Amino acid sequence: MSRVPRLSRHGRVLLLSVLALLLCACVTTETGGFAEKADEKKAYETSLQLAKTYISNGNWQQAKRHLKYVETVDKHNPETLEALALVYQNTGELEMAENYYRRAIEQDPKAMRIRNNYAAYLYEQERYREAAAQLEVVVGELLYERRVDAFVNLGRCYLKLNELDRAEGAFKRALLMERDDPTVVLSMAEVSFRKQDYPQSQRYYDAFREMNPRQSAASLWLGIRLADVFDDEDAYASYALALKNLFPKSEEYLLYKASLTNSGVE
Repeated sequence: MSRVPRLSRHGRVLLLSVLALLLCACVTTETGGFAEKADEKKAYETSLQLAKTYISNGNWQQAKRHLKYVETVDKHNPETLEALALVYQNTGELEMAENYYRRAIEQDPKAMRIRNNYAAYLYEQERYREAAAQLEVVVGELLYERRVDAFVNLGRCYLKLNELDRAEGAFKRALLMERDDPTVVLSMAEVSFRKQDYPQSQRYYDAFREMNPRQSAASLWLGIRLADVFDDEDAYASYALALKNLFPKSEEYLLYKASLTNSGVE
C-alpha cells in the first residue's frame, strides 16, 4: 500500500506508547529480571493493539509487521494466528492465509468465530463443500452469538452445491430463530424459487419488501425472476432498471443480461 492511513487518536496514543517503550528499554537493558519481562510484555501488548488499529484502517502491511512480532513472543495464540490469516487473505497471500486459519483452529477447535471466518474464506475461494463442513460445526454450538448468520451462510453453501433440501433446512433453522430478519426471509424466498415453489417464494419476497424497502442486487434479481414467472411487466421493468442503475457491476446484473441473451432479447 503506497500511503499509510492517518492513525486515529487512539492509534496515535498507542504509537507514543511504543516510542516510550523504546526509550524505557534503553534505560533498563542492564536491570534484567522482572523489569525486562515487564518491558517485553508491554511491547507485546502494544504491538497487538497497533496491529488491530492498522487492520481496522486496512493497512495490512503494517498490521502484518506488528503481528509477526507478536507471533515471535507467543506462537500458539489463536487470536494472533487468526489475525495473521485475515491479513494474508487481504494481501492475496492465500496459501499463508489458509495455513494460519488451520493453525488457529488447531490451537482452539472450539473458537466458532475463527471457524466462521475460515468458512467465509473457503466460500470466497468457491470451496463450498469445505465451507459447509466448517459451518456445520459452527451451527452445532448452541451458544455461538452469530448462529443465525452461520445457518444463513450454510444455506448459501448448499445453494451453490445445488443441494436445495439442505439449503432450505438451514434457512428454516435460521427463520425459527429470527423470523424478522430480512436476510433470512430473502433466503427463504430464494430457495423456494429454486425449488419452483413460486407462490411461496413470492410470499416470502413480499414479506422481505415490507421489512426492508431498500433492495440489494440479490433481492432485485429475485424480484425480476418472480415478475417474469407471474407476467408482471411493470415490476419486471422497474426491478431491471434499478438493478442496472444501482448495481451495474454485480454478479446479479451479469446474470440478468445473460438471461436476456438466452431468451433472444437484446
